[in-house]
Amino acid sequence: MKTFTKRKTIAAFSVTAALILIMFFIAINTGGLSVSIAQLFKGLFVEYDKTVAIILELRFPRIIVALLGGAVMAVSGVLMQAVMKNPLADPGIIGVTSGAAFTAVIVSAFFPFLASFTPLFSFIGGMTAFVIVYLLAWNGNVSPLRLILVGVAVDAFFTGLYQAFSSATGGNYSGAANIINSNISLKTWNDVYLLLIYTIVGAVCCILAAGKCNLLSLSDITLHSLGVNINRVRIIISIISVMLASVFTSVIGSVSFLGLIVPHISRLLVGSNHKVLIPYSALLGSFIFLMADTIGRMIAYPYEISAAIIMAVIGGPMFIILLRRSKNSYGNSNT
Repeated sequence: MKTFTKRKTIAAFSVTAALILIMFFIAINTGGLSVSIAQLFKGLFVEYDKTVAIILELRFPRIIVALLGGAVMAVSGVLMQAVMKNPLADPGIIGVTSGAAFTAVIVSAFFPFLASFTPLFSFIGGMTAFVIVYLLAWNGNVSPLRLILVGVAVDAFFTGLYQAFSSATGGNYSGAANIINSNISLKTWNDVYLLLIYTIVGAVCCILAAGKCNLLSLSDITLHSLGVNINRVRIIISIISVMLASVFTSVIGSVSFLGLIVPHISRLLVGSNHKVLIPYSALLGSFIFLMADTIGRMIAYPYEISAAIIMAVIGGPMFIILLRRSKNSYGNSNT
């Protein structure tokens, strides 16, 4: 049985990695310019090629941002679900991303000279939203249903704030508009570097936290008997999750359901051991978000549909399915 599980895990990683490579090449060739694999390799590593240079400058940043962003948001969802022991927990659903987006919009509009620090301010906004949701949902304990209902309300509040700002200003602040619309079409290498720095920090934190996430699958009584400070563990993992979601939002914008769908699919493929689940979710998240962005570029060409809209179309029905499957657990869970 262990051998079968190991082979299944290796197969999942291998197939997903291959799909990413295929989607990467499709994304490169989606648009007015296209190149072969040989031409791309030659233009990147052998001699200058004008077509490859244009693709490198305009499409590569967008693709890499999609890959890094998908990984970051997917892992954030894994951590959030581990903390809350709730497969329906998602930074987008419970208001974290909208809180982060509101802060990012304000900073981008009025303090553009602080652009490199936008992820930090977004983290403050996301953490504020998370604390508000948790406090309002607390009633001796936090049930999944109460948490989701409060989270939806807080999400609507912050979403209304930044959309009202956009309407009041007529969308004159391009940086803020890109965050509000979750637009990654104009991303540059500076965005790649910014996201990459925080992704590396988040990856290190996740490596250190993976074992703790496995502990959270045990009951609180068991953890207390083992001498584990459960509240401290939950706080630390929550902070990491909110940080990742906030960084994603500050660069890409608010995208719902990505942190919900990916962890659920990943558990079906590789199991619930977070030492395997976290890296695989990062891989699968990269593929799904890049695929969503590429589909959005293809289906209405030469116009584009935001990856956030594609994710909403896919994620809405998926959320309903998960909600129906989990409905019996709402009244019994006290996590």
